[in-house]
Amino acid sequence: MKKKIIYLFVLASLAVSGCNKDFLTRYPLDQFTDETYWTSETNIRTFAYGFYPKFFPGYGSGWTWGVYFTAPGGKLDDDWAPTTPPQFVDIVPTSGGGWDFSWVRKANIFIDRVGKSPLDDATKNHWLGVARFFRAMAYSELVNSFGDVPWYDEVLVETDNETLYKPRESRVSVMEKVMEDFQFAAQNVRENDGNPGLEVNRWVVLSFMAKMALFEGTWEKYHNTPGGNPEYFLQIAKDAAGEVINEGPFNIAPGYRSMFNSLDLAGNPEMIMYRRYAEGVLTHALVSYVNREGQTGPNKDFIDTYLAQDGLPISLSPMYQGDRTIEQVFANRDPRMRETFNNQVYRPNGSYNKEGDLMGVSTSGYATWKFLNESVKDGAGGLSNTNYTHAPIIRLGEVMLIYAEAAAELGNITQADLDMSINRLRERPGIHVAPLQVIGGMPAVNGTVYDDPERDPTVPPMIWEIRRERRVELAMEGVRRDDLRRWKKYDYIDHYKNPDLNRGAWLVASEWVKSDGESWLKDVTLEFGDSGYIIPAPPSVLRRFDNDKFYLNPIPLNQITLYSDMGYELKQNPGWE
Repeated sequence: MKKKIIYLFVLASLAVSGCNKDFLTRYPLDQFTDETYWTSETNIRTFAYGFYPKFFPGYGSGWTWGVYFTAPGGKLDDDWAPTTPPQFVDIVPTSGGGWDFSWVRKANIFIDRVGKSPLDDATKNHWLGVARFFRAMAYSELVNSFGDVPWYDEVLVETDNETLYKPRESRVSVMEKVMEDFQFAAQNVRENDGNPGLEVNRWVVLSFMAKMALFEGTWEKYHNTPGGNPEYFLQIAKDAAGEVINEGPFNIAPGYRSMFNSLDLAGNPEMIMYRRYAEGVLTHALVSYVNREGQTGPNKDFIDTYLAQDGLPISLSPMYQGDRTIEQVFANRDPRMRETFNNQVYRPNGSYNKEGDLMGVSTSGYATWKFLNESVKDGAGGLSNTNYTHAPIIRLGEVMLIYAEAAAELGNITQADLDMSINRLRERPGIHVAPLQVIGGMPAVNGTVYDDPERDPTVPPMIWEIRRERRVELAMEGVRRDDLRRWKKYDYIDHYKNPDLNRGAWLVASEWVKSDGESWLKDVTLEFGDSGYIIPAPPSVLRRFDNDKFYLNPIPLNQITLYSDMGYELKQNPGWE
């Protein structure tokens, strides 16, 4: 069966080439052609599978990571404390750089061929919806990276220069067309199709529709996009997310960490979509990283984000005990903190791999174990690139956060909105954090209004708390960098504006000496010499953010040159000229 599926994938790739034959042509019975391939729903499903690794990477495969933990570029955010922080690359690439419309073209071929197929209308519209969903996904990624892009909704021929070299269209216009694709898909894609949780259905469409609409709505709002219509996109995000929450067959999972270290997510009630791995067939390396390898640890800013269990920020809560020991750090905190980070013992950089109680090393002293499956950690399934735990693609918890944020950004969030979203996450079995209330538009706990003293003064208090909830619930799920970009908050990752980015756990050197007198803290810098917070990176490599051009990627030079050589113009993004 496995060989048959692979064979069909190859045939699906070949089938998009197209043929010009008249109706008298007799097609070989042992070969696929455009005229025969698209007559079978099985073949069409196989063609759709070709989009999955691109848009649903999960934990990646082999040694190539997906979107979780520190995905490509993921350390360019405010969660981590690397010894060598990544910098903004101030170079326009000669080629590549993500300016790639091949997935748009593949989706347009998909739409064209299904539209010409002899399938019944309902079946045809389902697959047209799937195809338009993938076109919407491809364009959402392009707009995310580059802003304005040319819009293509047909299969192009090489001689059509006017279309091939059309100018960039405003992101607002493109994303309105993207929403039309999503809306068509939401109206026509089946609620249930194929393997539950593993294939695109209406709930997957609505979830990603909400996700992409939230990105665009907040981007246009905070970047003051010319001609923008943020309320339009935010309303779509709220409505689509609300439909999934209220009408979808999903529920909050009984355990937080079990969603990320499971060998089988098939029965998890929170999974709208997940990626299945199999021992010896499709594997990844994420468990191995959090199991035994040296980690880039979370910074103090990230650790301090977690509320106390009474629902108050640590700067206000009487339950907070301080950060001089790991026991104090984790005491009385939001339980998602200990579900995400190992609360047993520090892992300072320089300690010996798996010696004594220290399982590996961490640049900040705090170690991640959100993805660690203890039952396989010492076998082949927990080592190297042979891990086979399943990966969430999109889950109800993320959709609830989309709903809450969209409602708050629209300016009309209610207690009912909070109770159907954030407070359901706080009520998850094993979590139990005091519910968030809204009183006079302000955040409150147990009837008492509060305002976090550490709040960014440019962010309203309620939106600040919703963003905090998102950072905690979706920790290391590959969303933080894009969140900072859409909120226009890259200044959060400037080490000079936020020194806690380069601070880890508080240690006292004299307490980290082995029986033979050797220190565990080899090559570890403490803020005050013999004690203080771990300082992972030296001053010479700290990062600054000083140019808004970095919110968008530059268009590669070869594309601008190609347009010019053909007598057309492709404008570069502002600041990259």
